[in-house]
Amino acid sequence: MIAVCAMACQHALLRLANAPATAVMTGNITNLVLSLLEMRAQRDPLIADRNERLAISLSLLLGFLAGCLSAAVAVYFMQDWSWLFPAGLAFAAILLS
Repeated sequence: MIAVCAMACQHALLRLANAPATAVMTGNITNLVLSLLEMRAQRDPLIADRNERLAISLSLLLGFLAGCLSAAVAVYFMQDWSWLFPAGLAFAAILLS
């Protein structure tokens, strides 16, 4: 848990300093939590566009969760063959580009 706290502090510091995140999903969750905390704060906001950041972070998190859920369903129904689905999508994207 100490490592998780250290990573969260690092990402919070990077977000407050407007620096790019070093781990994308952790950065998205950090943005979401910081935006929520900024909305609850009784002082001047540290993050100027907190509502926009909240909406973007929430949509990214929901998209990530939807992807995890669809992957879980694919693994449940297709077992080991489900790993061919992302490879097939990548192959189709290469063919279409």
